[in-house]
Parts: sequence; structure tokens; C-alpha cells
Amino acid sequence: MNKQNYKAHLALLGANVIYGMNHLIAKDIMPEKLGPTAFIFLRILGASILFWILKFTIKEKIDKEDYFRLIVCGILGIAINQLLYFHGLNLTSPIDASIIYTSVPVLVLIFSYFILKEKITRTKIVGIIIGGTGALLLILYGNKNEGTSTFLGNMLIFSNAIFYAFYLVYVKPLMKKYHPITVISWVFLIGFLFMIPVGFNDFRATNFEAFTLNTYLVIAFVLFATTFLTYLFNIYALTKVAPSVNGSYIYLQPVVSFVMVSLYAFVIGNEAYAQDISLTKIISSILVIAGVFLISKKPKAKLA
Repeated sequence: MNKQNYKAHLALLGANVIYGMNHLIAKDIMPEKLGPTAFIFLRILGASILFWILKFTIKEKIDKEDYFRLIVCGILGIAINQLLYFHGLNLTSPIDASIIYTSVPVLVLIFSYFILKEKITRTKIVGIIIGGTGALLLILYGNKNEGTSTFLGNMLIFSNAIFYAFYLVYVKPLMKKYHPITVISWVFLIGFLFMIPVGFNDFRATNFEAFTLNTYLVIAFVLFATTFLTYLFNIYALTKVAPSVNGSYIYLQPVVSFVMVSLYAFVIGNEAYAQDISLTKIISSILVIAGVFLISKKPKAKLA
């Protein structure tokens, strides 16, 4: 592994550890301190400012024919996608959210087939079936035990995964044509403009006087680490390693969430989170990870 690849793997490791932590950290202040919609309003506003600071160093214009694709990416891939995620996380377990989110590579493959006309091998089809079974098992039966899981929350997280996967495929032509910072700056700005009529009233109604130091630290983590840094880490990694390598690191998210929820449940003593770890969720996690492994596996080269 050369030095550049080593840095790329460190970036992917950092991004997915942050994602795994975020499932629990972001939930910690919702909805008592900050509602999901107000949280998204703050997140997209903060990230837009940070990305546009970087954008000012890149002199690049967008062609008129690409604005429609940018608008779709901003509304569906940023605003609606994140609204679904935070409202889903507000209603369900961090473990459920992390497991369901690992279905993104499976969904990306499906959208790539229909939108980009990419071929799907038999191995990948088996991976889609196995991964989809794991996600479906968790959505339908993950809330049978006591804990913080709910059917509605899991459905919202799965809907979030669908929108995010669609975004990853639909934004691909823009990423090839323009600098990634240019694309991300625009889609976040468009996402924020969409969020103004949707989330401003919730944001304005937030009782900021009730915020504690922990509240501000969580918000800072979500804005700077989960949004800004992870996007930069992923952009850097994609310039150094194959997308399949990038996708394989998503396996880390359920592991990180399992560890954090276990610490929260058995060290801190949160009884609700103690009920979130069940056999159904372990089986679901194994199935989803196995499915993602199969679709990420490179086909063997044919002998001449």
C-alpha cells in the first residue's frame, strides 16, 4: 500500500467511524433540545457556509444545462434525504439506523442499473437479495423487542437510504464534469434554500436558552465532523481508491454503533438502549453486510 492509498484508507476509516458515532450522538439531543427539522436546518446552513468558503478558492462556472440536475440533487439528495434520516433517527434505535444504512451500496447498484445502465452480475443479484432480506427483516421485526426501535423510524431511515443512493448515482455525471467541491457547494446551497420554508419556523421556535454545553457540542460534531469532514474525506478517498473500496468501509458503521450503544447501555446504564441489542438485529446486520460484500466483490478476470 503506497503512501497515498494509506491516507485514503485513513480518510475512509475516519469518515465511517464518524458516521457510526453520529447515529447515537445526534439522537442524544432529539427531540428534547432540538427537533429533527430544526436540526437539519442548522446542519445544512452550517455545512453550506463551510463548503462555500472552500468554493471561493475554485473558479468554476456551472453550465445552464446542469442546473436541473443540481436542483434535483440538492432537494432530494440533501434536504429530503437528511429530513428522512433525522426524523427516522428520532424515532428509532441508532443500531437499527446504522444497519439499514449499510444497504446504501445495494441500492446504489440497483439505481445504477436503471439510470446508468450498468450491468449486474449473478453474484451482485444474490447480494441484492441477501442484503435486501436483512434490511426487510430489521424493518419488519426489529421493533418486536423492547427498546428504542419503531417500524415508522426504520421505514424513514430506509427511505433516507433510498434517496441517498439515488443521489449518489444521479450526481455522478456532475462529479465527473466539475470539481467535487463545486458540486457539493451548489447542492448544499440548493438544499438550504429548500429548507427555508420547510424548517425556518421550527428553527425559530427552538428554545436556545435550554441548550447546554453538551447540546452545542453535539451540534458542532454533526455540522463539522459528520457533514463537512466526512464529505471531504470521501472526496479525497475517491480520487485515490476504487469506489468498491469506499463502499466496503460502510461495514464499520454498525460495528461502531453496536460498541457505542453497548457502552451507553451497560456502562452508563441506559436500560432502553440495553434492549436495542437483539438476535434479530445481529442476524439482520450479518445479512446486510454479506449482501454488500457480494455486490462489492470484483469479478474474477477471465483467463485468455
